Amino acid sequence: MDGIALPTYRDLLYPALVAVQQLGGSAAVAELDETALNVANVSEEQLAVEYPPESSASGPKVVHRLRWAITNLKAMGALDNSERGIWSLTPRGLAYLKMSPAVAEAALWADDKSIRAEWRKARQTKPKNGTRQPGKADQEEEDETEENEAPEDEQPWKDQLLDILKIMHPDAFERLAMRLLREAGFVNLEVTRSSGDEGIDGVGVYKPSLVSFPIYFQCKRYKGTVGPSVVRDFRGAMTGRGEKGLVITTGIFSPAAKKEATRDGAPPVDLIDGDELCHLLKAHGLGLRVEKRIVEDVTVLPAFFDSV
Repeated sequence: MDGIALPTYRDLLYPALVAVQQLGGSAAVAELDETALNVANVSEEQLAVEYPPESSASGPKVVHRLRWAITNLKAMGALDNSERGIWSLTPRGLAYLKMSPAVAEAALWADDKSIRAEWRKARQTKPKNGTRQPGKADQEEEDETEENEAPEDEQPWKDQLLDILKIMHPDAFERLAMRLLREAGFVNLEVTRSSGDEGIDGVGVYKPSLVSFPIYFQCKRYKGTVGPSVVRDFRGAMTGRGEKGLVITTGIFSPAAKKEATRDGAPPVDLIDGDELCHLLKAHGLGLRVEKRIVEDVTVLPAFFDSV
């Protein structure tokens, strides 16, 4: 895998904007990821390149770089996102899209470099004898490592939250998922895993309006990519029990897994990955405290997860 060339996060700036435009001007994280990677012609081989276990980052490298690109587009004022994690084009984003692709890419790269320079200036160290100005060597080193860091305004709290979720006891993670489903409107939730239902952790009744229907769910703690076999096995376990399923994970679903979830002629399976799970916990105030300041400040509350 080491010999496979990957796009940089700057290569993904323009594809991310095009993806939001193709999706009608707004997009949830999962569909934005999938569409942007398609626009950028990212191959299955490139998507399979993941960070090593000892790295501070996890999952496919190209997805991590795409999240960097999306974060920087927000800093440029080209994208905005709601509390529910929905990204949308701004007038400035539309202005980039009115340019030719080559001109837009050049403008995005230039604006990204300006933002990076501002961030570097803000992060410079301040020793006792005064402020140290970063030199050329400092800048070159940071340019080489910045893609491995977490996006400035998005990932710190998410990474902390996912780290907690990934080490939770399976039963505790399952209880957390049930709590979240209840907050989202599910009733009559029941754990079925202990009764021998392979692949199924529980079932609940969802009533969005006048009608209600049962939904079977599975909770899986993953550190990397979740493949299509997980979806196929879960659907097989659902056979004869119900027509709707939900898989909740701390990982990232591969394109093949997403395709399998919506395969024609098969019962649909909804997917909630780690990023969406973080936003749902935040939206329902489970284990997170959101403080509104000039910028949003999100604090993870580890004690909450210990008590689940």
